[in-house]
Amino acid sequence: MGLVHGPNHRLVLLAKWYEKLCSRLSHLNLCVTNAMREDLAENWGIKAVTVYDKPASFFKETPLDLQHRLFMKLGRTYSAFRASSEPSDPATERSAFTQRDAGSGMVTCLRGRPALLVSSTSWTEDEDFSILLAALEKFEQLILDGESLPSLVCVITGKGPLKEYYSCLIGQKHFQHIQVCTPWLEAEDYPLLLGSADLGVCLHKSSSGLDLPMKVVDMFGCCLPVCAVTFQCLHELVKHEENGLVFKDSEELAVQLQMLFSKFPDPAGKLNQFRKNLQESKQLRWDESWKQTVLPLLMDMTPWTKD
Repeated sequence: MGLVHGPNHRLVLLAKWYEKLCSRLSHLNLCVTNAMREDLAENWGIKAVTVYDKPASFFKETPLDLQHRLFMKLGRTYSAFRASSEPSDPATERSAFTQRDAGSGMVTCLRGRPALLVSSTSWTEDEDFSILLAALEKFEQLILDGESLPSLVCVITGKGPLKEYYSCLIGQKHFQHIQVCTPWLEAEDYPLLLGSADLGVCLHKSSSGLDLPMKVVDMFGCCLPVCAVTFQCLHELVKHEENGLVFKDSEELAVQLQMLFSKFPDPAGKLNQFRKNLQESKQLRWDESWKQTVLPLLMDMTPWTKD
């Protein structure tokens, strides 16, 4: 509301007064970051408990067979997912990334396949996708200059008011080694795409600087490493050089893309190490986190549980 109307609009001031009043009357307040908890204590006189957002259980790594089905399905609509060449056996299914053997039915990754980079957005002003486009242009130039880097398929999902604006900018690019598509996915396909991707990119900047991007939470649920634009409390989620990288502009993002995709796919590379770190972190899921963090607080407040 504040982004649309400004901080001094009557509706914004009324909402702020109402929230401040009601939160002081409550028995329990929850917030999503330690930064928000500290802000509530310092500026609102409110005591709150931090409960971090966690991914739902269906955000997980996608098995190769399901990846292939997803790519074949999306390829019917989006050319970026289609194979660049037809297999010699017409019974063999091939996407831009995978191939199913006609005889055994086994799915394998194609040699020399492009890297799959994914981002999601509501196409609003708090996400500047010109940063990503500028970084992709630098990445393209590195390939043209002879750097050993893969082609890229960049998928940006979502709907929103600025989608047409950025679609026009994308249409003006003349990439030779990068394909950008902006699909609106069915709900069940979005977690499958995250679980199939090689790298996630987040351009979300919290308007308050006190909350964290849910899209990164979901990506981490799929053990997908992330490059994210920095802001005040991002370190509570993205651990630089552990589960991803943090950047401040297109120059830094371009350097990170070059480093992560050098010699792709490299089992010993940093991108794979970030994925292993996420796999080993054994993240709690939303329902597990709720039971461990919030339920005990509610039980303590319930009179009949104390008998």
